[in-house]
Order: sequence, then C-alpha cells, then structure tokens
Amino acid sequence: MSKTIRIGTRDSELALWQAKTVQHQLESHGYKTELVAVKSTGDLILDKPLYELGITGIFTKTLDVAMLKGEVDIAVHSMKDVPTALPIGIVQAAVLERAATEDILVHKGNPDYTKPCTIATGSLRRQAQWLNRYENHQTTDLRGNVNTRLQKLADNDWTGAIFAKAGLDRINILPENYEVLDWMIPAPAQGAMLVVAMEEDAISLEACALLNHKPTALCTYIEREFLRTLEGGCTAPIGALAEVIGDEIRFKGVLFSLDGKTKIEVEQVVSQANAVGFGTDCALEILDNGGRELMKAIKSNLAKK
Repeated sequence: MSKTIRIGTRDSELALWQAKTVQHQLESHGYKTELVAVKSTGDLILDKPLYELGITGIFTKTLDVAMLKGEVDIAVHSMKDVPTALPIGIVQAAVLERAATEDILVHKGNPDYTKPCTIATGSLRRQAQWLNRYENHQTTDLRGNVNTRLQKLADNDWTGAIFAKAGLDRINILPENYEVLDWMIPAPAQGAMLVVAMEEDAISLEACALLNHKPTALCTYIEREFLRTLEGGCTAPIGALAEVIGDEIRFKGVLFSLDGKTKIEVEQVVSQANAVGFGTDCALEILDNGGRELMKAIKSNLAKK
C-alpha cells in the first residue's frame, strides 16, 4: 500500500465532496491518497446547452485525458454524467451506494401550476417530462454547478428550477422551498457515484473494489445498458430507473420527444438471476414501439440547432 492514489475530480463543491468521500473510504482501508482538482470544459462554458457543445461526457473528458496522461490514478464522477462507452484503457472501478434518485423542483413558494410558469433546466429529459405534464408552461436553459444554478434561480423571475435531490443533499444546500417530482423518471444512474481507473492499474482497481456496492452497480448497469441501446447520452430525453426489491429487479424506462408531446415507456420486472441483457431488452421494447422513428426525429431536430 506504499503507492499514493491520486484522485482526480472536478473542482466544483459537489465534485470535491464526492472525491473526498472516496478519499475517506480508501483511507479507512489503509490506502494513501491525494486529491487533484481539474476544471472541466462543462464548467467553463456556461452560455450554451450541453447538447450544443457536441461533446459526449463533457464533464468527464478532462479527467479522462489527465488519467491517460498519467497525471491522476482514479477519477470520481456523478455517474449520470459519464458516457456509456468509456475511453480505451479506462474501466469502471467502483460504484458507491446510491443516494436519492429523485428530481426536485426548487421554487419560491406555493407555485400555481394552473397558470403560465417558467421552469429552468439544462436537461432535455427534465424539460420534456415537465412539458408533457404541463403543456402550457415554458422552460428555459439553466447551466452551471448547483450553487451557480441556485443563484440564477434567485436572480430571475422563474417559477422554479429542477435539480437532482442527491446533489443538493450532499453539500447541505437543499432549500426550504422544494417539492419532490416523484412522477419524473430520473436520468440513468442518477444519485450514484462512479470511480474509474486505468485498466492496467492493479493497485487502484484492488483498492476501489472495496468501495463497490453491488446492488447499485447492478441497477446502474441496467439503466446505462438501456441508455446505450437507445443511443442516448445527454442528447435525448431518456429516463431510466432500476430497483432491487427482494429477488427481483423492477425497471421503468421512458423516451420523450423534445417537446414532451410524445412519450414511449416501458415497465418490466425480472428476477436477479435473469438480469443479464435486461436493460437491452427494455430498450428494444421502446425502439419497437416507435422509438426508432422518435430517436431519428430527435437527432434530426438537434442537428438543425
């Protein structure tokens, strides 16, 4: 254990909290660690929606490069930000136990949804699901880390803004005025933290394996398999949630049109023993039910922007 494991992380408050959580867990097992903070392109470019930047995994790319160059040994990410295909040479080392999966609406007190409202979100998935439920509302783009987005909400006359509950919980900035959007299907792997390492780095892989939470790893694998089969990434309104309940895995998945008017969903239950390929099977059900045509339309519409 003489090697010091260098932990790469974005330098936002939430990313640092996640990296320090991994650091503390590794050190509790006797490993020496060091944090290395790197600013990502996703943090630097705040005036364009993510899908317009043309980069899959925009929040992970800088750390991938640092790892491939040998500047860090492992990297810690919000798993929902990680592309389903990792760069050659980089592998999944651990998935930590999942926190809350829900999306929440942070608002300014008792919103009346029967009236015109403006809801802020930089996510196509959240935008489409909101407009599907409230077709008379408007959405506006919102970018930046969670602290920046909360400040933008305070500075504008929007009705509210949508966040992942886990992120605000983790750094203790969950406002008083919020409501859980229990009807909204989260992003694949939302609420989970992923650690990646170099495929040949036996010491880091052995260390991180001690942190892996098998039920979370299984559920997020199914969700990301669903996403990968739909060819999603952050450029399509796709939601997915798998849950282990007893010996079964319950799955809900959804694909929306960009305007929220078209919704294709799947809900299935399978035994844990038959979990292999479950995410793919659920995605194929979506694709066979009109999803192929809808994905083509989404890609065509985004290409025009």
